[in-house]
Amino acid sequence: MASSRTTIGKKSYQLFFGTLANETRLTLINALREKSLNVTQICETTGFEQSLVSHHLKMLEYHGMVFKKEQGKFRYYTVNEKTIKPLLEFIDAHMKEYCCKILAGKR
Repeated sequence: MASSRTTIGKKSYQLFFGTLANETRLTLINALREKSLNVTQICETTGFEQSLVSHHLKMLEYHGMVFKKEQGKFRYYTVNEKTIKPLLEFIDAHMKEYCCKILAGKR
């Protein structure tokens, strides 16, 4: 029986991490880490234009990284609490332990 890693495949990893590594999308995800925001609030927080935010939110939603909930005339976006938020916390811990030391020339 093949491991799940080989079943998922290299292209899936490239798709996932490529989606997450985009600077605009990462900025949007980080803006949503603490609370749900609508597009207007995201634009105010990030300084990005509405069309750019909407485009990248669609991609993040398509990949299951954020979810959209309609409340009246607004759509509120949240980070996927089950998978993406814990992953980001894990990455933050890794970066603090290793990457910050590398950037500081200590490793």
